[in-house]
Amino acid sequence: MKVILTDFVQSLGAPGDEIDVAPGYARNYLIPKGLGFEATASNRKTYENNLKQRARKMAKVIKEAEAQKVQVDVLETFVFTRRAGEDGRLFGSVTSADIEKAVAERGFNISKRQIELKQPIKTVSEVEVMVKIHTGVSAKVMVSVEAEVIVETEEHDKEEEITEETQALESEAAVEEEQAG
Repeated sequence: MKVILTDFVQSLGAPGDEIDVAPGYARNYLIPKGLGFEATASNRKTYENNLKQRARKMAKVIKEAEAQKVQVDVLETFVFTRRAGEDGRLFGSVTSADIEKAVAERGFNISKRQIELKQPIKTVSEVEVMVKIHTGVSAKVMVSVEAEVIVETEEHDKEEEITEETQALESEAAVEEEQAG
């Protein structure tokens, strides 16, 4: 029986291939699973028309994706400010969800699954991130992570404690002088 494959089938062929298989294999496996259909003249014509329509749709979608790629490529660097230690390691991270929000704020509809970030960014750095807009169409986005300036240090906290103790002692001394005088 002649069958035209609609999907890749191991050891048989690729989509669009016309193959000859046993009738039982075609009727009981390939056709019910949607992996192929009987190769008649009308089915061939329908399949070819579907291929042409699909090709036109894909061309339109790819053209739109290419236009969006150009717009995303020219975006300025996304800057994230996070608390970090002295060694440049972040107290937290910048994830694909954070990048998704930043891209959305600039007017682009890109999901976090389209952002190719192998691991969250956990250090103060500048990273080039790929955004997969469509199959075969990817854009590059620069992500810069900067450290948040933290004014308070342990020495500063100790100085505040000493100052508070000194003020308390001075106020007690002033109260004793008023009572004595």
